[in-house]
Amino acid sequence: MDALKLFAHPVRLRIVHAMAGNRVFTTSQLCDLIPDVSKATVYRHVGVLADAGVLGVDGEERIRGAVERRYRLRRDRATVDPEMIAALSREDHRKVFEAAIATLLAEFNAYLDRDHADPVADSVGYRQHALWLSPDELADLIEKMRAAIVPHLAHDPEPHRTRYLLSPILFPIEDPSAP
Repeated sequence: MDALKLFAHPVRLRIVHAMAGNRVFTTSQLCDLIPDVSKATVYRHVGVLADAGVLGVDGEERIRGAVERRYRLRRDRATVDPEMIAALSREDHRKVFEAAIATLLAEFNAYLDRDHADPVADSVGYRQHALWLSPDELADLIEKMRAAIVPHLAHDPEPHRTRYLLSPILFPIEDPSAP
């Protein structure tokens, strides 16, 4: 399965997000982390990600006659390189964006469905800003955003840390050649 089809699915993206931070989970534990998705669906998509090599088996044990595998995200396989992005058609971009938005919506709804969800205390944000940028200013903004975000991608889960979903979305909303 090509990377577009692999990652352009909201459930698979949610599984990848759940596994971030060098975490190890069984499929059953992933079902507990994504309770709004049926167990059969989670099991099916874990299988797809494992078959594609995005999830690696980190061990297994026999539980009541069945073998339960523990999986770990293979970060080197859970990325989309710039060449792959450049090769996408407009329709491909549309499909990937739709999957990203569907994932955001599903994750946000799952968050709000928790008994103790507190958007203010949790510093939830979903602002949008219209910016006027030259090509150099755009490159500078992207570089500064990367510099701010990338170091935090290496954080491992710890008791004092909460897993957040950060989704910078940036695209021009007007044709630059229009008056």
